[in-house]
Amino acid sequence: MNTITNFWNYFQQNNFVFLLLNEIPKDELKTHFDKLIEILHQYNKDLNLIIKNKTKGGELIITANGNPYLFKEVELLVHHAPVVERWKITAFLQPETNLTKYENGTDKPLEYYGITLRISEMYFIPLENPNKPTDLGIKVLLQNYIVHKDNPRLREVIYVHIEHLIGEKAFANDIAFIAIGQFEGDDENQIELFNLKSYIDYCNSTLEI
Repeated sequence: MNTITNFWNYFQQNNFVFLLLNEIPKDELKTHFDKLIEILHQYNKDLNLIIKNKTKGGELIITANGNPYLFKEVELLVHHAPVVERWKITAFLQPETNLTKYENGTDKPLEYYGITLRISEMYFIPLENPNKPTDLGIKVLLQNYIVHKDNPRLREVIYVHIEHLIGEKAFANDIAFIAIGQFEGDDENQIELFNLKSYIDYCNSTLEI
């Protein structure tokens, strides 16, 4: 329990630094951020955190990096979170709710490990496992798959994109397997990737009937 208390004590005492991200010198900010991560890893070395700045405050997200075996660790840590003025403390990456930028194609390209992708340009095809008909698999289609297919980090980058899009729990619990391939043009089976959460919710609702 000491590691949980240490983490929240440090965050409470230094929360203003993370609130003023754009006004604090970068080296000072890095020192505080590295220290916060270090204390988090004393609690569990496989957890991570994301800080989002908003106009009226900030949001601290504790993430298990999509590992369902760590979900209870995240929930326990957030359960003991103190009330910190102007902060929202969240367990897990939550689903993206504003899809307008993807529908309009105005989303910014995201780059990880030298791989640049835009969610609005990505599609998926549902896949079935005959041996486990309730398992949902998908094949993610990229317009520049040929360029990146030999990059050993490609799968990791795809996972990060999907996790941020549909939320950490849905990513871990609702998708059984993921394949990756080249987008070949119009195909009636293809669905825009930004509609993946809606598709998962639809599949889950039909299973419950």
